[in-house]
Amino acid sequence: MRVHFIAIGGSAMHNLALALHSKGFSISGSDDEIFEPSKSRLANVGLLPMEMGWFPQKITPNIDAVILGMHARSDNPELLRAKELGLKVFSYPEYLYEQTKDKIRAVVGGSHGKTTITAMVMHVLKTCNKEFDYMVGSQIAGFETMVGLSHEAPIAVFEGDEYLTSPIDLRPKFHLYQANIGLISGIAWDHVNVFPTFEGYVDQFRIFAEGIEAGGCLIYCKEDKILKKKVAKWNIKADVVAYSTHPYSRTAAGLVLDTAYGHVKVRVFGRHNMENISGAKEICLRLGISEMDFYNAISSFGGAAKRLQLLGENMSTSFYLDFAHSPSKVKATVEAVREQFPDRKFIAVLELHTFSSLNGDFLSEYEDTLKAADKAIVFFNPEAVKHKKLPVLSPEQVFKSFGRRDLEVFSTPAELSKAIFKRVADDCVVLLMSSGDFGGINAPQQVEKWLSDHV
Repeated sequence: MRVHFIAIGGSAMHNLALALHSKGFSISGSDDEIFEPSKSRLANVGLLPMEMGWFPQKITPNIDAVILGMHARSDNPELLRAKELGLKVFSYPEYLYEQTKDKIRAVVGGSHGKTTITAMVMHVLKTCNKEFDYMVGSQIAGFETMVGLSHEAPIAVFEGDEYLTSPIDLRPKFHLYQANIGLISGIAWDHVNVFPTFEGYVDQFRIFAEGIEAGGCLIYCKEDKILKKKVAKWNIKADVVAYSTHPYSRTAAGLVLDTAYGHVKVRVFGRHNMENISGAKEICLRLGISEMDFYNAISSFGGAAKRLQLLGENMSTSFYLDFAHSPSKVKATVEAVREQFPDRKFIAVLELHTFSSLNGDFLSEYEDTLKAADKAIVFFNPEAVKHKKLPVLSPEQVFKSFGRRDLEVFSTPAELSKAIFKRVADDCVVLLMSSGDFGGINAPQQVEKWLSDHV
């Protein structure tokens, strides 16, 4: 099988290319710019294009499939040549479906928690020696790539992103996977650049839920009030299963799940993660995992990269990194850290980086999201605002939106770095939240330096 990638350098695309290469496919690709770590990972297996740019001559009749990346435009020279030759052209999610259309597909959707729930399911299946294909939006311990495809596996587990497939395919990705088992973790308005109304955003989840055929299963979190109300009105053909936060306790040994088999110690923390565990359990039960095997496996799950990831700690101070950026994710993550460290001074740092978060009309959604922290800091980069072609954002707008009189707002990386680390003291926990890189301050390196200076 010969496959050509147009825009191979994105994280999702390069992981798919690596997965198909491992499956024995012949892979080629093009892009106009490729960054690390994609560049090195593609080079290591001989998949890095010899030169950057688009080359229609690469597109020949013996190519079996062409896969388009997120930033492939309709006038791309290679795409035009593929159409001229009548080749099969797929988007990224379409090709994942093509590779797994004869398998049981479990798709995890929702405005928050989908990466973690997908990672939990993957961890349990692997621990229980189940063969499965997968796609997840973060690096997971024990998995070399974020996409895995095989000939033999009867199961596929996909993280179901509601964002659009590409500039030339305006369907949300998770609609294209055609789930047999679908999960929705909750609904909180996001991606306002492509879903300008809350109703339009919610409707994408309705389409996903109603697309699950009879004989399949929709799993949803009944503690999400919006979702619970909507599910009752949707025309769902599949079986419907509701879940809620798994009962848990705090003991001298740490956080434990309360189960019929006794206490099960877990490595993750926070009420939202106990909710995620319940969702993952419902999926695993329907994929042939027993309840007891699920608990044995989930006890060793350590989390996904940038999901309450411990950057470093000493005897009295801890630093965590999280991908949280939307209001619901920020609030849940802040509350999780507060619950885990009730007696420590708690500093929460948030970067506004996405289109939604840098949109002045959306900022009010963040009110009280940082309330559980003792100290709250918000950073935004004016260059990011300009790059997204949004109206100028002022520190005063940001300050008013969060509902905290003691909020500190910074717009330069140097000021941010100084503000964070001069406030860190003994008996302190610092939570760094961003889908970006805090303006390039290299937070992991700075944390490492602070810890080395405070042994």
